[in-house]
Amino acid sequence: MQQVKASYDVVIIGAGIGGLTAAALLSKAGLTVCVLEKEPHVGGYLAGFRRKDFIFDTAIHWLNQYGPEGIVTRLFNAIGADHPKAITQKHTRRYKGTGFSYLLTSNPDALRDQLIGEFPHEKKGLERFFRNAKKIGCSLNRLNSIFRSETTMTLREKLWGKIHLLKVILPFIPYVRYNGEKGLKKGLSLFFKEERLHSLFASETEVIGCMVPIGWSYAQDFQSPPKGGGQVIPEWLEHVVRFYGNHIVTQSTAKEILLDGNTCAGVSYIHKGRQQQIKSKYVIAACDIETLYEKMLPAHIIPQTLKTKLKQAELYSSSVTISIALSCEAEALGFGEELVHLVDENSPFDAHHNGDPLTSEISILAPSVRDKSVAPEGCGTLTLFMPAFMQYNNEWLTDKDEEGNFIRNDAYRKLKQEIADIIIDRVDKHVAPGLRSHILFYDIATPVTHWRYTGNKNGTMMGARPGRQNIQNKIAHYKTPVNNLLLGGHWAELGGGVPIATKAGTNASLLILKNENPPAFTALCRYIDGKSTLEELLGNACFKPYDHSWVQSLTPAEKKAKRMGCER
Repeated sequence: MQQVKASYDVVIIGAGIGGLTAAALLSKAGLTVCVLEKEPHVGGYLAGFRRKDFIFDTAIHWLNQYGPEGIVTRLFNAIGADHPKAITQKHTRRYKGTGFSYLLTSNPDALRDQLIGEFPHEKKGLERFFRNAKKIGCSLNRLNSIFRSETTMTLREKLWGKIHLLKVILPFIPYVRYNGEKGLKKGLSLFFKEERLHSLFASETEVIGCMVPIGWSYAQDFQSPPKGGGQVIPEWLEHVVRFYGNHIVTQSTAKEILLDGNTCAGVSYIHKGRQQQIKSKYVIAACDIETLYEKMLPAHIIPQTLKTKLKQAELYSSSVTISIALSCEAEALGFGEELVHLVDENSPFDAHHNGDPLTSEISILAPSVRDKSVAPEGCGTLTLFMPAFMQYNNEWLTDKDEEGNFIRNDAYRKLKQEIADIIIDRVDKHVAPGLRSHILFYDIATPVTHWRYTGNKNGTMMGARPGRQNIQNKIAHYKTPVNNLLLGGHWAELGGGVPIATKAGTNASLLILKNENPPAFTALCRYIDGKSTLEELLGNACFKPYDHSWVQSLTPAEKKAKRMGCER
C-alpha cells in the first residue's frame, strides 16, 4: 500500500474513467488527491484483463468523441499530449440476421445505394432515411458545445447552453415518439414499408436507435480503443495522477462518508481487512449511487423521495460477455474490424432483449483484427456480448449472504456455462462456421461478475438511461444533499460510455476548482467551451507542468515476440 497522508483536498471513490479524469485534472490544478479503488487495479469497465499471452477488454468498446476533434481527445490533450490515441474505424457495423448480412462503413452512402439496388421501389424512402440519419450524426458532433454541466455555469451561460442543446436535439424531435414494438414499425414505415428492410433493425426498440449508428458513421465518429486495449486509458491517467505526487490506493473499499454536521469530512475505508480513514475537504463519489446513499451515509441524510426515485430509475442492462482466445487469426474466420450485430429477425419483438440466449441480440467484436498486439502471432481474440439482467433465472441461481451480497455456487457456474455454450453455438452457426474448433480457452462474465467488479446496481454497464422518466425525476445530478460531496461517475449524467464518464469527472472537478482555484476553473471552462486554445490553457500559471513521461508497457504478446526474437 502507498504511504497515504492523513488528509487531502479531495478523496475520490472509484478509479474508473470518471474518477481518474477528475483526479488528473485536480492534480494538474495543484490540489492534493487520493483515489480509493476496491479492485487490485484501476479502470472500472475499462480495466481489461490478461490470460496467458492474450489481452481482453472487459466489455465491447466502440468509442465516440475520441477522434482528432472529439471532446474526449481535446480534454485528454489538456491533461497530457502522451495520452493513448484511439483509432478511427472505416468498417463500423455489420447487420447480420439469419437471412441477411449488410456492412455499414464510414461511407454510409455505399450501404444506402446497396439497399436501393436490392429494393428499388423503396428508393425515395431510403434516401430520406439516410439523409435524416446524417443530420443526426452532424448534430451529435455538436455535443462538444454542451460538455459542461449547468451546475458550473452562470445564468447567461445556461441560456446559451439551452440554445446549443436545442440545436443538438432538433433532428431527434420528429422521431422520439416512435418507440416500442408498434412505434418502431410505424416510425420505420414513414420511410419504407418493405418488411425485409424492417428486419435489419429487428432488435432495436426505437427509430432513433436505428439512425444513430448510421449518423455516427457519417460523422466519422466510430473509434476503436487505442493499441493495447481500452485498459491503457486508465493506466495513462493513473500515471498522470502519480506524477503529481498524488495517491491511488487499490484494494480499498469505501465504507462510510465522514461527516461534520451536514458537510463531508473524509472517508472511512477497508484496506485488506483493516479499517482506516482519510480526512478531506471534498469527496467525489465515482461509484454506485445507491451504495453511496444507502450504505455510506446515515439513513436520515438522503431524502426518502430521492432514494425511491433512484430505485425506480431506468437503467442500462448488464451483459453476458464471453472473451475468447483463438488458435487462428480472427480474419481466418471471416471477421473484420466492424462490430457484428447478430439477430434472429424471425423472433418476436421482446425476445431480442429479454436476456434469453436463444433469441437475444448478440454483438461480436474481433479486437485482434484492429490491434495485433492483443494476441500472440497467428492467434486472435473475439468478444461476444449479449444484454442480460440480474433478475434472470432467480438472480442466476446464486445464494446471498447476510449483507445481501451474491454468492456464486455450482448451480451458478453450470448456468453461465450453459448460456455461454448457446451463444457460442449461435455465432458458430450464423457468423463463423468452425469457430468451436479454433477456441483455445474463454472467460465468461455475467451480471454477477460485473456487479462484483464494479459494484454497480444489478451489474449495469452504464448507469441510468436517457429518457423522460429519468429526466423528470432528476436522476442525474452532481451535487448531493451533503455539502462538498459530489457525484463524478456515470450516475452524475444520463447515458454511458467514455465520453459520459470523462464529462462527469471533468464537471465534478470544475465544481471544486470553482471554489479552490478560480483561475484554473475559468481557464478550463474557456477551453472546454472553445473560447481559448490548448496553448493558452497550458500556458496558464494556474496549472502545474507535466513532462509527458508515460511509456506504454508491452503487451504479453509483444513481450513473447521480443523474447522469442532474442532466443533466435
